[in-house]
Parts: sequence; structure tokens; C-alpha cells
Amino acid sequence: MALAEPLEAKEAALRAHSFDDLAVDSNDRSPDEGLEDDFSVVNKKAVEQLTEGLINHYVPDLQRSKLALKELTQNQEVLLETLQQEISKFKECNSVLDINVLFSEAKHYHNKLVNIRKEMMMLHEKTSKLKKRALKLQQKRQKEELEREQQREKELEREKQLTAKPAKRTSKPDM
Repeated sequence: MALAEPLEAKEAALRAHSFDDLAVDSNDRSPDEGLEDDFSVVNKKAVEQLTEGLINHYVPDLQRSKLALKELTQNQEVLLETLQQEISKFKECNSVLDINVLFSEAKHYHNKLVNIRKEMMMLHEKTSKLKKRALKLQQKRQKEELEREQQREKELEREKQLTAKPAKRTSKPDM
């Protein structure tokens, strides 16, 4: 047990210092001041072995952690890709909703156009009827005026005939 020997030497050195000596007084030395001398006692080989033991103790855990982190990273990448796909599906749904809105608006405006067309046809029929009625009224007025004019002419003619005319003197044969 090569590791046990340097540890025992260090423990013996630490036991040599009593806990009463470590009490800090304002006039006393710092507890860290004598440690440099203690480290020179420790063998370099022991330091290497302790380092190796420490590394051997923590490296497997670190490697497992590294693998776990790598797996976690891969899972996160898969999750991100899945989320991107879901986001694209939602965008497609939104675009479908937008298309549905456009179709409903198109239907609404189509209905408006149909109603406007009906109104225009109704107005066209009304104007046609009004034009026919106006034409008939105009023809009736013209006919009435013509009849009045003819009536006036007849009355003038009648007045002319009723007006006393000087009789022409005709020579009467003697009888």
C-alpha cells in the first residue's frame, strides 16, 4: 500500500501540531504559514499517486456525465427538430385558416355582387317601364295637342261659317 504510507506521514505531521497551537491570536502566525514546510515532506511520487487516485475516482463519473450530456444534447436536437415540424404544421394550419377567411370574404363579396346585379336589373326594368310610360304620355300629349289644334281649326272654320257675310247682290229678274 504505497498510498497509505504517505498518508500516514502526513497524518503524523498534522498530529504534531496541536489544535491549541492553531488558535489564532492577534500576535500569532496564520494557520497557513507552516504548511509549506509540511508539503516539502510529502513525496512527489505520493502526489502523483494521489493525483492518479483522484483522477481514477472521478473520471468514470465524468465520462458517464459526458455520455449523459451527449445523449441529452441528441435528445434536445430531436426535440427541437420535432418542435420545428410542429411549428411548420401550425403555420400551415394558420395559412389554411387565412385561406378559409379569404374564401369566406370572397363568398361575402360575391353575394354583394349578386345583390348589386339584382338591384341593377330591377332598376333597369323600372327605367325601361318609366321610359315606355314617358313615351306613351308624350304620345298622348301630342295626340291631345293635335286634337286640340284640330278642334280649334274646326271652331275657327265654324266661326267663319257663322260669321255674317254680306250677301251678294244678285240681280233679280223682273218678274
